[in-house]
Amino acid sequence: MANVVIGGLIFGYASWALWRFIKRSKQGKCASCEIKSSCSSSSCCEGKEKQV
Repeated sequence: MANVVIGGLIFGYASWALWRFIKRSKQGKCASCEIKSSCSSSSCCEGKEKQV
């Protein structure tokens, strides 16, 4: 019984992570950028690359 619950949790999390990835990839490069709210350049992800 515990194996079924653990397996369900694993597949549930994998499905959620895949859904989130697809949702973000459909938004485009700058719309899904983490720093878009504080970005001051014309290219949102430009600042992210400089920080790394």
